[in-house]
Amino acid sequence: MDFFKLEKNGTTVKTELTAGFTTFLTMMYIVPVNAIIMSKTGMPMEALITATALITIFSSILNGLWANTPIAMSVGMGLNAYFTFGLVLGMKVPWQTALGVVFLSGLLFLILSLTPLRVWIMRSVPTDLRRAISAGIGSFIAFIGLKSMGMVIANPAVLVGVGNFKNPSVLLGVLGLVLVFAFYSWKLKGAFILSVVTTAIVAWIAGIAPYPTEFFSLPASVSPIAFELDIKGALTLSLFPVIITFLITDLFDSLGTLAGVGYRAGLFKDDGKELQKTLEVDALASTMCAVVGVSTTTAFIESAAGVEEGGRTGLTAVVTGLCFILTLFMMPLFKAIPENAIYPVLVMVGVLMFGELSHINFKDTAIAVSTFLIVIMMPLTFSITNGLAFGLISYVLIKLIKKEFKDINFGILFLTFVSLIVFIVQEGH
Repeated sequence: MDFFKLEKNGTTVKTELTAGFTTFLTMMYIVPVNAIIMSKTGMPMEALITATALITIFSSILNGLWANTPIAMSVGMGLNAYFTFGLVLGMKVPWQTALGVVFLSGLLFLILSLTPLRVWIMRSVPTDLRRAISAGIGSFIAFIGLKSMGMVIANPAVLVGVGNFKNPSVLLGVLGLVLVFAFYSWKLKGAFILSVVTTAIVAWIAGIAPYPTEFFSLPASVSPIAFELDIKGALTLSLFPVIITFLITDLFDSLGTLAGVGYRAGLFKDDGKELQKTLEVDALASTMCAVVGVSTTTAFIESAAGVEEGGRTGLTAVVTGLCFILTLFMMPLFKAIPENAIYPVLVMVGVLMFGELSHINFKDTAIAVSTFLIVIMMPLTFSITNGLAFGLISYVLIKLIKKEFKDINFGILFLTFVSLIVFIVQEGH
């Protein structure tokens, strides 16, 4: 096991195996959750289950072997919701074209990861704005979760209102929320998947959803969605801001996760080679996911669970990836899980992302206003792109008004220009 440098990193094979399995338990939920969310686009759920499992296996194992870090990867929460509800259902973009957007953003991410441009973009956007983007996406996906559960419904008089809590399906969603909040508060390993399974069992017993007739089957083919991406259709001016949004969000999401997990575990200390290699794998996986038929991949914060168990090398990520092979054969079980057992997880993920607000300096007027607009406009406009645009434009505007020119660089001006394109080219969705 010299390949993973276990002794140098102060770990053992047993510790790495335990850590890898722990990470698997905490992020196993992504397979049914992502499949149910993306199936709303019209893509077949069976193929999505297989594709999600395959990209998780590929990216996690590759990262373990190439970067030798205990970071597992899979389809990112937030961008999968934006892909489905914002891009395909909101902007009426065909899912094939949306996959083209994902591919192009992943390709740009890969180029950035191999050049100094990545560092330039990172330095261009203030840390507080990056945190605001994370919090905004949190509010966006939590809103999607609540809406999909029926807890929040359309109301012509006031736009939104409270749902029908006499509906058994809505009550099931409430139960799911209580369980995921409780399990996470108790710091249970695999809190998300535990809440999903428990809620599903209650639904089956209560007759709200049909029992699974079987639990295991052979993996479904990914042919209905693999290699179906429409790159040419994505190369339009109206989708350019969306490509940039996917790029920026994936970049910041990955770096935020790697900072939180990596530095806490004592990784990425020396010359930054491990961080660089992990970002390269993330970028490559982000292009590959569009080919397979799913939205953007990212480094998973759930990797922290494995790190807490002592995982310090790529062997942890390899073990996690290998564990996900099991999910390829769990199709009947995943398909039997009712949607309202899944959506509470979206709300909880939103809560965790929203927590980034606690680190933001609200004494800076430009940061305070832009943060507010990012967080409020993402759910209100049902678009990460629009929320980001409002935030960047207001940040530059206030800095200009206050004559704080030193805080405005070419990078932030470029992103603000892209944000202006959002309002010029869109027709109001």
